[in-house]
Formats: sequence, C-alpha cells, structure tokens
Amino acid sequence: MTRRVLVVEDDLTIASSVAARLRAEGFEVELAHDGPSAVRKAGDVDLVVLDVMLPGFDGLEVCRRIQADRPVPVLMLTARGDETDLLVGLAVGADDYLTKPFSIRELAARVHALLRRVERSSAASATRITVADLEIDLAERRVLRAGAEAHLTPTEFELLVHLAERPRAVQSRERLLNEVWGWNEGTGTRTVDSHIKALRRKLGTDLIRTVHGVGYALEAPR
Repeated sequence: MTRRVLVVEDDLTIASSVAARLRAEGFEVELAHDGPSAVRKAGDVDLVVLDVMLPGFDGLEVCRRIQADRPVPVLMLTARGDETDLLVGLAVGADDYLTKPFSIRELAARVHALLRRVERSSAASATRITVADLEIDLAERRVLRAGAEAHLTPTEFELLVHLAERPRAVQSRERLLNEVWGWNEGTGTRTVDSHIKALRRKLGTDLIRTVHGVGYALEAPR
C-alpha cells in the first residue's frame, strides 16, 4: 500500500524539493502552503511534514488541530536554534523534528523511520499490558488510566509501551532514543524529556519516575 505524506511548507522551493524526494522514495505526496489548507488536507494522510512558520496560522496550531482529530505522525521543521518552537512542537504532538537547513536525504530517512515505528506497533498481537490502573491495548492502540481514555500521539504511545513492557526497569534517555526513535546518538535527549512531560500531563505525574542523571522508569503508583 502506498503511504500518503502531506508536506506543509510555504517556501515553494523547499516544498518542491521535499516532495520530489519523497515521491522518488515511493510515497504519494500532497502539498499545503498555509495553516488552514494543511488542516483540511490532513484528514487521511499517513504522515505530515510540517514547517513551523506558515501563513494563516502557524505549524504549532496545525499540529494541535490535526492531533485533536486523530493521532498522525508529525515531523516538524524548525528554524535552527529556535528551541522554543521545538519544545512547544513536541508538547502539542510532534513526533520528530529537523532544524533548517536540513538534508533532504535525512528527512526521507526520518519519514521512513517514523512510519516503521507506527507499522511495528500496529502489527502487535491483540494483547494488553496492564500496570496497576494503566491499561494499554496494543492492537487497538488505546490507553486507559483508571478507566479514562488518554489520547496519545504515535510516538507517545510507543514510548509508553516501551516503558510498560519493562515496569520498574530504569531506561536511560540514550537507550530510549535508540529503541523508540531509532537514533544512534544522544544529542536529542530533550526530545525524550518533552515526551515524558506529555505522558505525565495526559496520564498523571505518579506513573513515570525520574531517576536523576540516568533516565525514567514506569512504576505502579502506591
């Protein structure tokens, strides 16, 4: 099945280059150049490549709106050194990011990696993971805490599953980056921290323990 990618970028040269590379990689690509059209076109795509700076409304608002409708992997494009946009983007549901200027080849690799994570998780058998009052349905990709459903992004879901499969085991940020994101370097550890914050916001602060200087562990609340 051909995967559909929405590229949201108001710089027509960048948009054209990204679209050409992704089409060469076998993806069906649709383009949007402003916030409102991005939201309209995101309904049935498999992944969104999303620039932060857009006319109409910005990429952060686009990300909020499309993630509220249904979880979809989002690769955010940010200006170099703009840490605020990066952290806010991760908080509103972006799964990965690249800073401009970026390599088109690296962008294509990140798109493949994001989709592999989603496919790997979707292929899980129809089993559940239960830790205290936390229930994770791997087949339906649903998460319940004390009976209330939490709506997670694809990467938040996979990070939670990774922690829940090893309850009480401390996972270093570097290991999480490697096993959840597929990154082999530790330069993106703030990405892990931002996703942990998002999980705590959605599931409660008592579920994931911080081990200072090491990483995180999921533990049953007492």
